[in-house]
Amino acid sequence: MEPLTTGAIAVATVLATKALEKIGENIGDTLSHKTQQFLELLKQRLPGTFAAIEKAPEQPLNYGQAVLEIETAAKTDTNISQVIQELTQLAETNPPKNLAEILKEIQAAFANSQHPQGTIFNQNIQKAINAAQNQTNDQRGSTFNF
Repeated sequence: MEPLTTGAIAVATVLATKALEKIGENIGDTLSHKTQQFLELLKQRLPGTFAAIEKAPEQPLNYGQAVLEIETAAKTDTNISQVIQELTQLAETNPPKNLAEILKEIQAAFANSQHPQGTIFNQNIQKAINAAQNQTNDQRGSTFNF
């Protein structure tokens, strides 16, 4: 999976997890731990992106900027890349129930983007949205296979 898509799924998973935890939903220890690990890495290596994510949804997040910054960091930092991959895999197998909604928001933010991988990104995000909706609706075991 290309870094832009995994970065978007990681951001969406963090935001979905935060929203569910805020209302007292149990998201599972593994997903919660991996989300915290990802946030700690962001805090250390991308403090501006971390701060923006922490303020969401009270302050609107610039999804495009956040995802691009994370994508760039993942290309040069193996720790960030590894945690993003692990977080994405967890979201594949047990997506937070609001993941598809947040992925749609990220997809819309990139709709008019001139990013060179825009078409591939859009296709991959749509597959992730469909898989997240299928998992949430019936837990059949759909995954984000790209």
